[in-house]
Amino acid sequence: MTPSSPSDEAPLGPDDFDAQDAVLDQLREHDELTPDWEFCEGFLAALVCCRRPLEAAEYWPVLLGERFQPMAQMEFVWRWHRRWREVAAALDADVETLEDERAYQPEVLDVRGAVLALPEGEGAGADIGALLSFAEAWAQGFLHAVQAWPDDWAPPRDREAAEMLHEALEGIARLAGPDTGTPVLNMHTEGGPPSVSDERLDAFAEALWGAYDLRQLWKSLGPRIATLRKAPEPGRNDPCPCGSGKKFKKCHGA
Repeated sequence: MTPSSPSDEAPLGPDDFDAQDAVLDQLREHDELTPDWEFCEGFLAALVCCRRPLEAAEYWPVLLGERFQPMAQMEFVWRWHRRWREVAAALDADVETLEDERAYQPEVLDVRGAVLALPEGEGAGADIGALLSFAEAWAQGFLHAVQAWPDDWAPPRDREAAEMLHEALEGIARLAGPDTGTPVLNMHTEGGPPSVSDERLDAFAEALWGAYDLRQLWKSLGPRIATLRKAPEPGRNDPCPCGSGKKFKKCHGA
């Protein structure tokens, strides 16, 4: 089952997110494609925003592979559900600024900033440009979920709604690429060597507002409804579809 309504549980803290990453590290020993928590966080946010509620049996294999056994990782799954409820509550909150304490704040990393902030000599030789940019993995995780269920993210017929969908996903897609702007601040360590550009921070905010738009868009439209098309009626001289062997005009078409 997918988690639903918000609860009074305390929000996940640093120890909880460290525990999630520890489980992912263990899984990565058997499957090197296992993502980190930031990617999972983006994937989870997309599931929260998806037009159709997806069941766990659908999304676990897509995110963590066919070998992932939820029953063997119950604490991971429990924290996942808690985070799901937190994200849903945040994206449903009526906020006017991302500074609002109720606003959605993804668990994202400034990997470049962390490396640059290492004591002198420890980060020597690291190719900073090859490291993921701030919030890049979050956006990649979000888009991974979108691409996994294209029918549930297909543009609606309403032109305004389709434009809202396109703009929101475009904003998230821009965040999924590297930060090529001039670094002005460090998001890992206050006062640390600059690692994130102003353009990146703007893109981050745009992507978060896009998640809000997607959540509200699909909630307002509801799940897609399959349209059943009526089979065309056979011609009078065609065989009757009932299988009698008679012509339609002398059987059910009489």
